[in-house]
Order: sequence, then structure tokens, then C-alpha cells
Amino acid sequence: MVQRIGSSRRKSRQKMSKNIWTKSKISQRAFLQSFNPGERVVLKAEPAYQKGMYHLRFHGKVAEVLKKRGDCYEVKLSDRTKEKTFVVHPVHLKKVI
Repeated sequence: MVQRIGSSRRKSRQKMSKNIWTKSKISQRAFLQSFNPGERVVLKAEPAYQKGMYHLRFHGKVAEVLKKRGDCYEVKLSDRTKEKTFVVHPVHLKKVI
């Protein structure tokens, strides 16, 4: 069997790039935001904070918050025909308005 080349952050230069003025800065509002179960959120990765990050193939997808787990949130996402759950830090989530 052929060994896979690359890591989970392969080909992510555009997704993980930030503006020069906001580079390496994390918004405290995004870090401390809270969500209620049933709310819909967008998976938007914060490149300056790697903990609690999902796989980047789900970047920009809309998910539903199931419950809070520690400092993070458990979110449900439908990936074509499968339901997938992730544990994501709130800095990587944005509310859908």
C-alpha cells in the first residue's frame, strides 16, 4: 500500500493566511464567545491558535452546536450522506446570522 504524502495542513496556504495587521493576533471576543445547543455556526479556522481545530476539508461549512464539552463545543456536520461530530474550540466558530 502506498504511504500518504503530506499532513492535514497540506495545500492550506490560502485558507490559513491572515492579513499582515492581524497576523498572530487572536480576538478575545472570538476566544470567549459562547453558543447555545441548536445554534448554527460556520467553521472558520483561526490559524494563530491550533488547539481544537478541525480538519481543513470542512473549512467554511455550516454546522449545528450539540453541546459544550469542556472549553470547546461539540458540533454536528453533514458530510454528504454521513453525520459527523467534531469537538471544536470557539475561536474557530462564527455564528450564522
